[in-house]
Amino acid sequence: MIVIIDFGSQFNQLIARRVRECRVYCQIEPPTITADQIRSLSPEGIILSGGPSSIYEANSPRVDAGIFKLGIPVLGICYGMHFMVDSLGGKVKQATKREYGFAALNAKSQTGLFKSIGKETVTWMSHGDSIDALPKGFAVTASTANTKVAAMTATGKKFYGVQFHPEVEHTAEGRKIIRNFLFDICGCKPSWTMKSFARETIDQIRQTVGDKKVILGLSGGVDSSVAALLIHRAIGKNLTCIFVDNGLLRKDEAAQLKRKLKSRLDINIRFVNAASKFVKALSKVTDPERKRKIIGKVFMEVFEAEAKKIKNADFLAQGTLYPDIIESQSAFGGPTSVIKSHHNVGGLPKKMKLKLVEPLKYLFKDEVRKLGKTLGLDEDLVWRQPFPGPGLAIRVIGEITKKRLDVLREVDAVLLEEIRAAGYYRKVWQSFAVLLPIKSVGIMGDGRTYENIVAIRAVTSKDAMTADWAKLPHKLLGKISNRIINEVRGVNRVVYDISSKPPSTIEWE
Repeated sequence: MIVIIDFGSQFNQLIARRVRECRVYCQIEPPTITADQIRSLSPEGIILSGGPSSIYEANSPRVDAGIFKLGIPVLGICYGMHFMVDSLGGKVKQATKREYGFAALNAKSQTGLFKSIGKETVTWMSHGDSIDALPKGFAVTASTANTKVAAMTATGKKFYGVQFHPEVEHTAEGRKIIRNFLFDICGCKPSWTMKSFARETIDQIRQTVGDKKVILGLSGGVDSSVAALLIHRAIGKNLTCIFVDNGLLRKDEAAQLKRKLKSRLDINIRFVNAASKFVKALSKVTDPERKRKIIGKVFMEVFEAEAKKIKNADFLAQGTLYPDIIESQSAFGGPTSVIKSHHNVGGLPKKMKLKLVEPLKYLFKDEVRKLGKTLGLDEDLVWRQPFPGPGLAIRVIGEITKKRLDVLREVDAVLLEEIRAAGYYRKVWQSFAVLLPIKSVGIMGDGRTYENIVAIRAVTSKDAMTADWAKLPHKLLGKISNRIINEVRGVNRVVYDISSKPPSTIEWE
């Protein structure tokens, strides 16, 4: 097992992802953890993550420097390497030339971290500080044209530091470097699986919840369905799932999910129709963050009303995933940038009577799908495309009205029907329609029209942290556009979004 210290980098969970891909168990811990607490976990290695701070700043995050006396291998990445240097007597300063993006790394030897790595390899840099003086006993093991100390190691000790980010896809041989640390340096064995994750998580839920009751917002998506199965395996009938029809779902979605969920999951499920309450609360609201906050508030009102009917319901469970956490807040209250609040993260009120249970919050979507398969979840639920907590509220850009929602529902139904028929539903990460707050002139028959524009968004991705626009065939796009304009009243123009993430997000709001 590996302990990862989170210094606030938006890449820190990618480190955990890479470790898990090697079938090695890991835990992410805050910098407040002590050396004694780490020792009690009996890890084979410690990884210090990157972070947005500079080590020489007054309030820069620090972990107990006693970790370097535990006799455990340590790998510092970017800021993590700077912390290692500063703690062991070296010096870090602001770089004369910052380094962001691709950089050619020259490794001095093909040993240690760089075993089986080319003498020159492509890496991803993201730093404005550099090492001015190494601690005693350390040697430079790699450099770039801009950075003299791009990697280092302590002679006779298993301390390693890299200025680049081996955990990101852009570092060509990053996975090899991480594997070298795990297996050759730390002596780990590839024994962790989704089956073991499920077993450990079920035990944790039992310990946390005890004999209390849990309610869970079940949307029918893979996240909430897998969370429901995990919690049900842990506490059985003490879990009650609530499916809320918020009036922001796709066409016939509530009825379809009700049939699927009731017939396929042996779990207590209550269905609540609160559509009018949500739509009324969103009347004349156009700001996307206000939409999320309102939806979160109404969501909790509905849940707490249901909770009063369930004796000893002390916990609210959610299928929150790591991309939700990282874009909404730092996992451990660190200084990561908030990109947007989510219905099930940033949209919740600060004062909440129910305690949160989020068994999937350190997993990515593809890992949740693997877990769903392990738990025996039906294929169509496992592969259901992501759907945002705020639903169509953030796909109707601008004011929310029943009429605008109905137009989007019809457009989305046509789009998904054609995407499925063409065999692209599982090839793309997400495919959906967005109703824009502008109209355009058109000609239908012999008459002039002035109607809505809809945008089609389809992206490919592995984990939603980054995404590229899907190169759908022109013939398919033409058919989708033709059907939407002919079949959906109120739409006379269809456009296709060819933006990637970053700089754009997957959802428009």
